[in-house]
Amino acid sequence: MAIKVLHHGLATTVQDLGRPGYFHLGIPVGGAMDRYAMRAANRLVGNDEGAAGLEAVFMGPQLEFLDDAVIAVTGADMPAKIDGVPQPGWTALKVKAGQVLSFDFLKSGARIYIAVSGGIDVPVALGSRSTYPIGALGGYKGRALAVGDELPVGQGAVVQEGRSVEEGLRRRPGTPAELRVLPGLYWDRLTDEAKESFFADPWKVAPEADRMGYRFRGGRKLEFVERQQPFGAGSDPSNIVDSCYPYGSIQVPGGTEPIILHRDAVSGGGYFMLGTVISADMDLIGQLQPHTPTRFVEVTMEEALVARAERQALIERMRASLN
Repeated sequence: MAIKVLHHGLATTVQDLGRPGYFHLGIPVGGAMDRYAMRAANRLVGNDEGAAGLEAVFMGPQLEFLDDAVIAVTGADMPAKIDGVPQPGWTALKVKAGQVLSFDFLKSGARIYIAVSGGIDVPVALGSRSTYPIGALGGYKGRALAVGDELPVGQGAVVQEGRSVEEGLRRRPGTPAELRVLPGLYWDRLTDEAKESFFADPWKVAPEADRMGYRFRGGRKLEFVERQQPFGAGSDPSNIVDSCYPYGSIQVPGGTEPIILHRDAVSGGGYFMLGTVISADMDLIGQLQPHTPTRFVEVTMEEALVARAERQALIERMRASLN
């Protein structure tokens, strides 16, 4: 089985749930920016949740199916079409050999996920099929898709078409988007006024937002507690002696524009980190468009753990609805 790429869309890559275990070697966790949407797409077509599918940003690809298949498109609201006929999202769809999947204009969100029964059967690299383009690792030849590529597809299970994830289980960012943050790490480097303004000020997603990180603009410049910079830290107060960067951590170079490090981010460097976006909200970031109004909300460790449990409960409800 195979899929032929007629048009590559925008930044369309093979992704799964990532390759944990190599971050200490400088290889990021990678995988889908919206892991919930990827899990749901795979469930709809009868795959393991960790099977490889496609992630596309802002503009969908055009794909010709060379064999019969069952597919599902989840994530952003970017209406799918089969041979030009509009199809419902978050639904298992039958595609016949020779038919073409294409997409209408993006209505909301940022990233779609395309799962196909059997999964995209590219080689496994360090335990994952996810594409890490900067390192030319994984996916289809280590890069985004191009016109003429033919994607191999594994043998899928027999799946009933038409089943769908109900609307109440399709998690999307609000307006403004709210991202919960657990302060820590180098939080003490900020003045009390800066700590307050970070959570009080409105922010917007900057155009510089990708798989490595999301930059935000609009809030007041963050001021730092005066200190003598440690040897090797550099002169700017936002600099530190090199440290590890946790997934989801927020750095603010020069105190001006917060950057949330995401799936393909580096594992360490010399900028301070004021805290970390909680795991329950990391999927939402992948669905934020540039200029999206955003608020950062301070939470405690206890609240973060409750949010993680609530997200897991949502995943379990989605699974139960498709069993």
